[in-house]
Amino acid sequence: MPPLMAFDKGGDEFPAKLTGQVVICSIIAAFGGLMFGYDIGISGGVTSMDDFLEKFFPKVYVRKHRAKEDNYCKYDNQMLQLFTSSLYLAAIVCCFFASKCCKRFGRKITMQLASLFFFIGVILNAAAMNLPMLIIGRLCLGAGVGFGNQAVPLFISEIAPAKYRGGLNILFQMLITIGILCANIVNYVTSKMHPHGWRFSLGGAAVPAIFLGLGSFLIVETPTSLIERGQNDEGKQALRKIRGVDDVEKEYQEILQATELAQQIKQPFRNLMSKSSRPQLICGTILQIFQQFTGINVIMFYAPVLFQTMGFGGKASLLSAIVTGMVNVVSTIVAILGVDKFGRRVLLIEAAVQMLVAQCVTGGILAVHLKATNVIPKNYAYFVVVLICVFVSGFAWSWGPLGWLIPSEIFPLETRTAGFFFAVSMNMICTFIIAQAFLTMLCHMRSGIFFFFAVWIVIMGSFAYFFLPETKGIPIDEMNERAWKKHWFWKRYFLDDSAPGDHRDDKIPVN
Repeated sequence: MPPLMAFDKGGDEFPAKLTGQVVICSIIAAFGGLMFGYDIGISGGVTSMDDFLEKFFPKVYVRKHRAKEDNYCKYDNQMLQLFTSSLYLAAIVCCFFASKCCKRFGRKITMQLASLFFFIGVILNAAAMNLPMLIIGRLCLGAGVGFGNQAVPLFISEIAPAKYRGGLNILFQMLITIGILCANIVNYVTSKMHPHGWRFSLGGAAVPAIFLGLGSFLIVETPTSLIERGQNDEGKQALRKIRGVDDVEKEYQEILQATELAQQIKQPFRNLMSKSSRPQLICGTILQIFQQFTGINVIMFYAPVLFQTMGFGGKASLLSAIVTGMVNVVSTIVAILGVDKFGRRVLLIEAAVQMLVAQCVTGGILAVHLKATNVIPKNYAYFVVVLICVFVSGFAWSWGPLGWLIPSEIFPLETRTAGFFFAVSMNMICTFIIAQAFLTMLCHMRSGIFFFFAVWIVIMGSFAYFFLPETKGIPIDEMNERAWKKHWFWKRYFLDDSAPGDHRDDKIPVN
């Protein structure tokens, strides 16, 4: 059977098998996503547990059990929201240091630091005796998320053959969804373990942290990172190892050329402000804004809280969160199978339509049937769960995984770590805003919050259609030449780099 080969569609062939080494390294690295996902899923479940609320947020506990308390406002508490959002404050700061660490010490070391920070945070959270200890633990978890989310997508994009880069990179998102599902299942079990079930929920995050930490000693550093740090022989050897062939000279020379160009850039952050870097910077960061303003983290952070607001009991709300978590995992498999077949733009645009319908119908049902103190009729409540599953499935095969994949593959080497820092930090900033504000927004906007996110979905779907180039199958170091310089809008930013006649204005926005 002939080896699976990766081809440069521009005419150059990069011989590469889809080796076990690449698959194993990608899976181990993607456990950084499992850490992130577990934390996303665990937060909402824990904040709906009476034992946890009684110990750390007694005012919310009392309000929750008042018979006449407003359905939309019973969880509106800034400190409760800070428990969730404080992680992302730390992640924003640590993304900067992680980008420096990635460039100077490599992607592998950065992932090891991520697991260490995360493990420290787990210990502090599981053993927390007071609110300050709980928040400090969350800040340590945030450092782990910042380092992990900076390093893992870059690592996978750099070791994967171009033909399989999309599917392999989505392993990161796949493990995020599995982490969310595992957290929902753990919350369902530990909610019956009084009074310390919440400690087991928070402590369970140690499992992916330990796996990533130990597994990172088994993986190879990326050839790009090794060559970037002057270890050319080791880089070439690593390239042979992950490609499974001896003839890697063409790809090695391309990485070497990209590295030499990158080394001429002494200030990558300043270079990001140059005209030719703006298309990647704008698209990379705005995709992260859009990813969060789909409203997905409203569902994932606060799913049990949201379902309790609609009248489900505590255990029923956790069970509903498990259902949406399962939909999330299964739908991400669609992205893995389809991203390198259908392309990035098709998935993004289709999902925008799907999510828009789900958000609008959900908002309409709640506006009509969920008032301040009533319980929504059961048939409508179950229909809302179905609509949320429709919404989650659309996100899971599009804006979720592609929000991480596209920024990790569009930057040239000279600005890659700096550019991806801006993308990741923007994700953390927006996640913090949503996590800190959602319960208050729910209280004041009520069902209108779903229409708020629906407007954002219209904007992001339009952006994907008109302004996002297709990156499917393009080698990562040829992205400028084959994607940006050929795009109807962004090619004007490369006028100084191309031959005359390459920049006639197209009338129709394609790729």
